[in-house]
Amino acid sequence: MTGFEQFKIWVRYSPITASLLILSILVSLVSNFGNNFQFIHFLLISEYTRGLSEVMDGQLWRLFTPIIIHFGILHIVFNMVWLYQLGSAIEQHYSIKRMAILVVIIALSSNLAELAWSGPLFGGMSGVVYGLLGYIWVQGKFNPHAAIGLNQNIAIMMLAWFVICWLGLVGNIANMAHTVGLVAGILLGVIYTPRFKMLFRKR
Repeated sequence: MTGFEQFKIWVRYSPITASLLILSILVSLVSNFGNNFQFIHFLLISEYTRGLSEVMDGQLWRLFTPIIIHFGILHIVFNMVWLYQLGSAIEQHYSIKRMAILVVIIALSSNLAELAWSGPLFGGMSGVVYGLLGYIWVQGKFNPHAAIGLNQNIAIMMLAWFVICWLGLVGNIANMAHTVGLVAGILLGVIYTPRFKMLFRKR
């Protein structure tokens, strides 16, 4: 089997992950890794303030598109490696629909949190990948039927990076997006456990 055939199979079974990865790389290349503001301005959650004036005017895509903006080669490389590992695992062990729900909720919550915390000039997939990390961790720990678990090396690396970023050792980072994304993923992991579903049905 050729590399291209393997790629086609991966895209077929992980279309959400593949789409996000390809979009992120294209936006990074066209925008010169976020340096071309003329290109990325319409992808930011807002261009000017902590408010959502553009969203209120109907530009709803802005709530989600910051996740495909990346500033620098290392920024996108780390995020895409983690997205590939975690996103592909979720789509192939659960479903494409599950992955879509996770991405929408985690992206929305992490983007709004970062907007409120630091303003509109931010981007990156890291809020989403931390959310996927939290989701997989909870599922592997509390869902006996889960056919998925965390790769220990990836988990250690991501958690170490989480702490390093909050310590301010690597410059301007969207730390609140990381944090809220992780919390959102954990909560979604709990919601999708059998025990939680049984409690909800009883009520």
